[in-house]
Amino acid sequence: MLDRKFIIQNSQLVSENCVRRGVTCDVDRLVALDSQRLEKLRLAEELNRQANDTSKQIPKAADQDARQALIEQGRKLREQKDAAQKEHDELELAILEIQSEIPNLTHPDIPTGGEDDAKELSFGKTPKPAFDFKPLDHIQLGEKHDLFDFEAGARVSGAGFYYLKNEAVRLDLALQQFAISLLSDRGFTPVTTPDLALTHILQGIGFNPRGPETQIYSVENTELNLVGTAEITLGGMLAGQTIDAESLPLKFCGLSHCFRTEAGAAGRASKGLYRVHQFTKVEMFAFTAPSESDATHEMMRSLECEIFDALEVPYRVVDTASGDLGGPAYRKYDLEAWMPGRGDGGEWGEVTSTSNCTDYQSRRLNVRSKQAGQKGTEFVHTLNGTAVATGRAMIAIMENHQQSDGTINVPAVLRPWVGKDTIG
Repeated sequence: MLDRKFIIQNSQLVSENCVRRGVTCDVDRLVALDSQRLEKLRLAEELNRQANDTSKQIPKAADQDARQALIEQGRKLREQKDAAQKEHDELELAILEIQSEIPNLTHPDIPTGGEDDAKELSFGKTPKPAFDFKPLDHIQLGEKHDLFDFEAGARVSGAGFYYLKNEAVRLDLALQQFAISLLSDRGFTPVTTPDLALTHILQGIGFNPRGPETQIYSVENTELNLVGTAEITLGGMLAGQTIDAESLPLKFCGLSHCFRTEAGAAGRASKGLYRVHQFTKVEMFAFTAPSESDATHEMMRSLECEIFDALEVPYRVVDTASGDLGGPAYRKYDLEAWMPGRGDGGEWGEVTSTSNCTDYQSRRLNVRSKQAGQKGTEFVHTLNGTAVATGRAMIAIMENHQQSDGTINVPAVLRPWVGKDTIG
């Protein structure tokens, strides 16, 4: 979250930023409540001082009546102090509720608007395929080569679940191996993460694990939730910790299953593997010094581009508009792959994103760094980025690498793991 002192001292800026993001937050109410909170805090401290002074006078009382009067006076003062403290604590909770809903500041260079206002920045090395035949979508290709079973998935788990079969399993595992190997060589520490996380960790990362609009599956009668991304578990690894500043940046690549309710998702473009309730993903995550986060963000974007260039998939990079940013993100880049089977004649579909969350998450999770020989600590910056979400990557590979006879060429970089050059 944003620093409360910053919000109060820059309330106009914070309010304008909320408007730019299309988020309704009552910043003025937070400022007013904090003023009331300070008054109650001062009152509680003053009443506590008076109660302590009264207690000191009791042994010096002239007689029993005077002593009893002082005891009664002290009791009343402590009751008043407790009442003021309770009002203070209630105001504190109300302030925190508003504060936690206020989004991060927004990079000045990103476009203002919604999903359709994203700014196109660049294109990948691989051009869009020029087919001399009508291309199939990934669902049709999967049926042709017996790669998926959505009907069995629905029977066992419900709509939005699926089975991978045959070469799709090997392709899925190959994508994981490729991404983990590449990132390990670039200084990322590979980890497998839990598939469940506690509610306060999700809230610290900026996810809403409860309520009608949540995208999270929660375990009933527990504080556990299935994670929608390894960003949650990677960020939570260092919750409440202070890091030696000399060890920064810390870079991790996490392999996890991801679970999302996809509430409200519908439409032809969401069919098949594009929008499902469970998938596997390799996620990048970094803890950096504040001065390093912009450069780390650009590095993560370049790695995503390198991965999809190696997969020989056409893509474009877009700078996400303000109204399409998640609350923690200061800036977010998306990679959108060309998917010939989407829409009428092909469409762009998001395959990765990378966000600089500055100190928004670390402030909520209390992740700090300390410089040797210096007093105090500072909140680190956190960044996340998709290396590969295997389902969407498979869509892009299958649809762009299909041949006129229905076979699918396996990208050269994946062949050692898939074990063959062609599917079908």
